[in-house]
Amino acid sequence: MPHSTVFSFTDPYTYQQAVRAAAADIFITSPGQFRAELTQIDLYRLWLQRGRESLPRAAKVANVANRQPVLFLAHDRQGPLVFGRQVLVPGEIMIYARGSEHYQRSSTGVGWAAMSLTPDDFAALGRAIAGGDLTVPASNRVIRPPPLLMERLLRLHSAAGQLAATAPEILTHPEVARAIEQELLRAMVGCLIEGLGQREKPMHDRRLPVMQRLERLLEANADSPLYLAEVCAATGVPARTLRQHCLEHLGMGPHQYLWLRRMNLARRSLTMSDGTATTVTAIANDHGFAELGRFAVAYRRLFGEAPSATLRRPAERPRDLVSDHPMPRLPILP
Repeated sequence: MPHSTVFSFTDPYTYQQAVRAAAADIFITSPGQFRAELTQIDLYRLWLQRGRESLPRAAKVANVANRQPVLFLAHDRQGPLVFGRQVLVPGEIMIYARGSEHYQRSSTGVGWAAMSLTPDDFAALGRAIAGGDLTVPASNRVIRPPPLLMERLLRLHSAAGQLAATAPEILTHPEVARAIEQELLRAMVGCLIEGLGQREKPMHDRRLPVMQRLERLLEANADSPLYLAEVCAATGVPARTLRQHCLEHLGMGPHQYLWLRRMNLARRSLTMSDGTATTVTAIANDHGFAELGRFAVAYRRLFGEAPSATLRRPAERPRDLVSDHPMPRLPILP
């Protein structure tokens, strides 16, 4: 049965867990208080997601193999999403290779929109609407559909999100859901067919194997701090080479990335821990921060609150959240 849900978040870890059809590791990269909204809509075959995030961040994303997603920016005037050397700007669509792994980063708050089908439905849709298979690319691709087609897709996706936020019961009506799904599918196929007829912009992933080794190492030590020397030894590349790889995919050097990772892991521990059973000092020390004063200053600057405030606050549960307050407006480009 068609349904929809709107969530709000102040914790990036809880937010990343709620995103569907992908496993995401999100690291906040600029100071401030994180806020996000996530809208999820299930129609019959089509899944929709819309996200709004208030702060710049870097993310490692692994898409599931049993859904074929496309992604685009939800607003005309906002900062881009950067995928290594590739930049996704308003008016373009990212078509992912099946089960792809990639990095993405933003320099401002960002609003994004996604649609996904099973691979079989994706192929059948191409035959039904376009008279031929929609070929899933071997590597992630960015296309730029004609503006009128892209505007229609944006408008339909936004309208579905508005219904989920203001009148979700309408989306549960079978015929309304069917009509919305068909319009969205036609708009998506039109954009893909026309966009793929233009020159494609391939993803540059020649450095990805080293980054994959880095991420495998991080996954194997998910709850433990890591440092540059041991990372270089484990990945088999010198610090200078690793720095070049990290700058290309993450927009920052490995030292800063590992520091941000430790800060985010510390915040996760503070969020999930019982304040009566542990202390900020213990958690800071567990994540390699020996000087509590410096840790507290850096933590407040990055996350917008003292670590003791995070420890006292009850853990966030995404399924219980409703957007009671409007998100701040996303930063707008001049």
